[in-house]
Amino acid sequence: MIFGLPAILGLIPLLVYIVLAFKGRDIAFVVLLCTVIGAIMTGQTPIEFGASLYSALGSFMALVGFIIMMGAGLGEVLRQTQVADTIVTTIVTKSGVKSRNSVTVAVMFTSCLLVALLGTLAGANAIIAPIIIPIVASMGITPSTLSVLLHGAGATGLYLGPFTPPVVTYMELTGVSYGEFLINAGIPISIVLWIITYINAKKTQKETEGIESYTAEDMADTKQVNITQQAKNATLVFLIAMLVMIVYGILFKGGAAFVLTVMLVVSFVTGLVGGMNPGEIVSAIITGGSRMYKMFFMFVLYDPFMGYITASGAFTAIAELMNPIMSQVGSVGFMILSTLIGIFGVSGAAVAQAKVMNDMFAAFVSDMNIPMGLWALVLLVGSQITSFAYPTGDMVGQMGLARSSSLKPMLKNGMMIAVFTILYVVVRGFIYSSSGI
Repeated sequence: MIFGLPAILGLIPLLVYIVLAFKGRDIAFVVLLCTVIGAIMTGQTPIEFGASLYSALGSFMALVGFIIMMGAGLGEVLRQTQVADTIVTTIVTKSGVKSRNSVTVAVMFTSCLLVALLGTLAGANAIIAPIIIPIVASMGITPSTLSVLLHGAGATGLYLGPFTPPVVTYMELTGVSYGEFLINAGIPISIVLWIITYINAKKTQKETEGIESYTAEDMADTKQVNITQQAKNATLVFLIAMLVMIVYGILFKGGAAFVLTVMLVVSFVTGLVGGMNPGEIVSAIITGGSRMYKMFFMFVLYDPFMGYITASGAFTAIAELMNPIMSQVGSVGFMILSTLIGIFGVSGAAVAQAKVMNDMFAAFVSDMNIPMGLWALVLLVGSQITSFAYPTGDMVGQMGLARSSSLKPMLKNGMMIAVFTILYVVVRGFIYSSSGI
């Protein structure tokens, strides 16, 4: 630290990051600013700063950022080949939905599936919304109800898809396998979200029916999809290719880097069957990926940002200060405390939140011998539920896609999800504490 400042002051960049993120400042600028502050406080020269950026390009966080870009590129291929439209239309219109309940379940399943396949909540639901709005409108389902469904059910796709950026990150940070992650974190938290979202959607429908509805203009603007045989063939190939790659990745422990191979292979086989030539496929990947360049830029910066804080000795200082507290609260108290700090104390991109949490608490996890499956659960809840506890961009974005202007139902659903997911962590912690399971 410059001027021999106390190590604990190395947290200043992190505190600035949290404050500005909660104030809604551009997150990429915030990360850049805090990285520069960290470099100054640790006495980095311009040459050393450049070297840290060079090193960051080969970091895990940069890999996650590139995976996000590649996922957006795959999404563009699926859009141009009508594969995304085919999947949504088939599930929603060909599954025999004849009641509000069946439409509700179909919307939830469709959103979850496409988010799991594309690895993006906003991108997947942006594809889904124009197709399902005429269907939900014909059933009298209100915009507020649809916004609750898209947010709650769609988010679970991020917890279940084998190649989504969050799942890849949690597996990398904890070292658990995909199956272990699903059993300990992905599936139970998704079940909690599905139940609460379904119940709140029903309540929202009762509260808003007759007060708000989709208009004739909304119906006129919705997307009419004409699915070709070529699109159907491309969809079949896409699903088969994804299944083969998932099985291969699980059997041979593909790891995070394997996701890039998956994105490329699936993009090309789907694009070729869908009528695109190789040049068009590459252009589509670049077009889609370019929309996520800001995310990639930000994720590259996260590595030196957190690295400077670690180098300052701030995390070690925190550990020393918290040791007396942790020795009193035990493993259950630690799981609860770290979850709450993750949800309410750290803001920003969920993957980055998980990295911050892991850097802050990894030493305690090791000292307390907490199983990595349980730590994956804490990381998931601590980093993902923030988007439900606050009116974040994800929450407001789903309102916009559903053409809703009411934030109240979203906040109600979000707070219930936050409460019950935290309760699940508490219960799971006590089960582990009492039985070691």
